[in-house]
Amino acid sequence: MSVEIRVASIDPIRQTFARTARRFGADKPASRYQEASFDLQPRDNFHYRPVWDPQRDIYDRRRTAIEMRDWDDFRDPRQYYYATYVLNRARMQEAAEKNFEFVDRHGLMATLNAGQVQDIETLLLPLRHLEWAANLNNCFISAYCFGSPMAQGAIYTTTDRLGIAQYLSRIGLLIDGNSGQSLADAKARWLDDPAWQPLRRLTERSLVQKDWFEIFFAQNLVLDGLIHPLLYAPFHSGVGDAGGAYLAMLTEFIKDWSADNQKWVDACLKIAAAESPVNRARLSAWTTAWKAQALDALAPLAQRAAHLDGPERLAAASRALDQRIAKLGFDAA
Repeated sequence: MSVEIRVASIDPIRQTFARTARRFGADKPASRYQEASFDLQPRDNFHYRPVWDPQRDIYDRRRTAIEMRDWDDFRDPRQYYYATYVLNRARMQEAAEKNFEFVDRHGLMATLNAGQVQDIETLLLPLRHLEWAANLNNCFISAYCFGSPMAQGAIYTTTDRLGIAQYLSRIGLLIDGNSGQSLADAKARWLDDPAWQPLRRLTERSLVQKDWFEIFFAQNLVLDGLIHPLLYAPFHSGVGDAGGAYLAMLTEFIKDWSADNQKWVDACLKIAAAESPVNRARLSAWTTAWKAQALDALAPLAQRAAHLDGPERLAAASRALDQRIAKLGFDAA
């Protein structure tokens, strides 16, 4: 018996979904990022207005002072959709897990001296509460923003911030032998230490803002743009000599994530600033307000980290943030 195998070529009737064909054209297949990111925002036929905000629709463009002709313009230069985001973060997590396993298995945290341990406990571990606030802020953005590309990027950042908080917690557990005492002490510092109270106050103020784009601006540009160079960077490069390199291994995920997330944040702000003079004026006003508050809130922590060049790091971070803002198309304070 002979078997004849034939190959049939079937041309698809259409290359992509109708919504992506309208935006990108129907003559070629849309990318997975395009199919998963654009024109997914509900816009019509809402059944009712929310009882907690009857002046607005449940999905409403007026929840921010920023105005856009097309809310899907906030494209992610990384082109993350669920699959690419998960694959990228899985690789980063795999590297981080290997670092944690290596440090734990060989007991390398014991090589840190008393001063290094104190720096971790007083300057690094309380940031897990700041990361939780950043998680909530980006979750709010994802819930109330308008436009599916922004919502998608914000929910990925929400997950990332929770992961960073967990890695900080694990560093504390490596220090205290999994007793959890270092985390309890970090919470007490966040709640009661005078040096942390201005930042805590500013963080809580961000949590009650109603303009989702202002939250995006304050959290992901201003606070991150100042806090990472001031409080995270010393640990990325190693605190002191002996043992500092091992701590840099444990914070490598945070360093890599910050550079990756900045690409998305800068792209969105540049698009918003280029949209209209009104947007540029609004972003400049937010810069004036939030940057001044952030610098005042971080000044006590910079003094606390004076032995790590805290004041100089904060001044350099402020200048770098001004340069970054100028490149984005609006005015720095």
